[in-house]
Amino acid sequence: MKDHETGMHGDKRNDEYYWMADYFSKGPDSSKVVDYLNAENAYTDTMMAGTKQFQRDLFAEMKGRIKEKDESVPVFSNGYWYYTRSEEGKQYFKYCRKKGTLEATEEILLDVDQMAEGHPYYSASGFSVSPDNKLLAFGVDTVSRREYTIHIKHLETGEILKDAIFPTDPGYEWGNDNKTLFYTATNPKTLLSEKIKRHTLGADPKTDVTVYVEKDNSNYIGVGKTKSDKFIVISSTATMSSEHRILDANKPEGEFQVFQPRIKNVLYDIDHQNDKFLIVTNQDALNFKLMETPIGKTGVANWKEVIPTRKDVLLQGIDVFKDYLVITERKNGLLQLRIRNITNQAEHYVDFGEAAYTAYPSGNPEYDTKNLRYSYTSLTTPNSVYDYDMESKKKELKKRQEVLGGYDPEEYVTERLYATARDGVKVPISLVYKKGTAKSAETPMLLYAYGSYGYSMDASFSSSRLSLLDRGFIFAIAHIRGGQELGRQWYEDGKMFKKKNTFFDFIDCAEFLIKEKYTSTAHLFAEGGSAGGLLMGAVSNLRPDLWRGIVADVPFVDVVTTMLDESIPLTTNEWDEWGNPKNKDSYEYMKSYSPYDNVEKKAYPNMLVTTGLHDSQVQYFEPAKWVARLRTHKTDKNVLLLKTNMEAGHGGASGRFDYLKEIALRCAFMFALEGIRE
Repeated sequence: MKDHETGMHGDKRNDEYYWMADYFSKGPDSSKVVDYLNAENAYTDTMMAGTKQFQRDLFAEMKGRIKEKDESVPVFSNGYWYYTRSEEGKQYFKYCRKKGTLEATEEILLDVDQMAEGHPYYSASGFSVSPDNKLLAFGVDTVSRREYTIHIKHLETGEILKDAIFPTDPGYEWGNDNKTLFYTATNPKTLLSEKIKRHTLGADPKTDVTVYVEKDNSNYIGVGKTKSDKFIVISSTATMSSEHRILDANKPEGEFQVFQPRIKNVLYDIDHQNDKFLIVTNQDALNFKLMETPIGKTGVANWKEVIPTRKDVLLQGIDVFKDYLVITERKNGLLQLRIRNITNQAEHYVDFGEAAYTAYPSGNPEYDTKNLRYSYTSLTTPNSVYDYDMESKKKELKKRQEVLGGYDPEEYVTERLYATARDGVKVPISLVYKKGTAKSAETPMLLYAYGSYGYSMDASFSSSRLSLLDRGFIFAIAHIRGGQELGRQWYEDGKMFKKKNTFFDFIDCAEFLIKEKYTSTAHLFAEGGSAGGLLMGAVSNLRPDLWRGIVADVPFVDVVTTMLDESIPLTTNEWDEWGNPKNKDSYEYMKSYSPYDNVEKKAYPNMLVTTGLHDSQVQYFEPAKWVARLRTHKTDKNVLLLKTNMEAGHGGASGRFDYLKEIALRCAFMFALEGIRE
């Protein structure tokens, strides 16, 4: 322990474990940090030693459900069918294409299995093929800090060109001249996306032209292309406002033009369709509305309403086609796909045939087509890919995730419940369990939630979850405020000075499930990751008596310190979500719930906390400090474990099987507490 004052506004706030942040700054305690994390890992291994074989069995069981030799559904784009395929025993994949027809000769564009050899972590991302189909830009991260190096491969010769560009975000767009590449340059220290640059094939990246600089460090920026391939778009987006710039993709050396200058508390997104732009915006529209404007008159004064805002429906986004428009809406917590024929304005909704599900457009790069590709899943339906003819309304199942070992969805039951929160609001809960599982005070349950950034935790299938369900667990998702399941207001009521609604909703859902005798405090487990890990920290302080065990994955638990440190990646981008503690009212409010600040001398439940040394979103030292403070304050004899992946970051292991070892550990932790040994 070392005293370190981090308070402000006259408040005394000592952070005795502040030294743990030294690893990346290479300060005097950097080697001590590694020793500490290794010691915690050794302790976790010792405490979980009795489950080692069980963990191996669980890993084999989960891995055994995955079809190792597999292939994605091919996506047609600009004359080629693109797909990935995986091979027996391989951790990664091969990125491939075939020209014109699926019977054509396969081209392996990238053999990521081969590329990843010798790397404990490897991510290849941001694939972008030039309009003439000859060049492939892709990004590589071998550290898991989300700092990518752009490489360019000549697809006719197989040569990797010398144009290596670092550090970047994975997302690159070609100009229509096939030699100009736009990319997002990041700050090596804060990892913030700060500039959009233009690279000319063969040029020294040091000479790349900066075409845009973001001056507001609370904004994320990126570069993309309209579906029509007509315009390059630079987007700058904060939590509560956005701005876009456009450039004719045929004139990549031209000047970007502001589409509409940013307006306080106004979000908008754009795409191009024929002779106009379409705009999804929340200007005077809490649940968003759809607008249109002529190509040459993009300012807000020219926007004309196409679909008005509605109180009970969230307009979540659009997919643009030459003759059709697909509108993704959310009503009563469920996603809907609304199809509009722009020639005759006829509309219909896609019929999914289930009461609770997740459905969203996926893999639709072609502009001039009447075919919509969408993905569909539910708590019992494995991920399924459909092609839908928007004219005939006929759908074709192209592929359903194959679950090896004889999975039968009829053996599992789903329910949708509503808990009444303390302020009278009804909070949805989705549940799944195996037929025959008793609902009683003796039944183990895992309650999961996220509840931040407007991210909705929709009901979806997980083959690894079957290992829980088959051993008698009920799995439940609490759709708490802070997400966007029930519209934009659902999000607004779970952020900033209403953040505690998120925590209270989760607690109230737990109490409801106990009252309804689905489980009891002796058998109830809670799990959440990242901002959902903040939720875990908060509820462990607020109601430690409710949980048999808590699993906090890469948890964001030191809200005040992180939000005060602008040198930490992503901090400034988050002020509109949590508040800026330089303001006294924000400081006091976030300190009142920040898990690290509210650790007390009392009994806590059994806890497993995970992190990654190279995590760029929630730095490793947040969970490490939290666990250290818990150890010095907790008055119980319950288990407290910290597991750090020393080779990965926020998303954990990069291989398609290695991540299952982390899930097996979490399951074994809960099973051990339940006395389940096989």
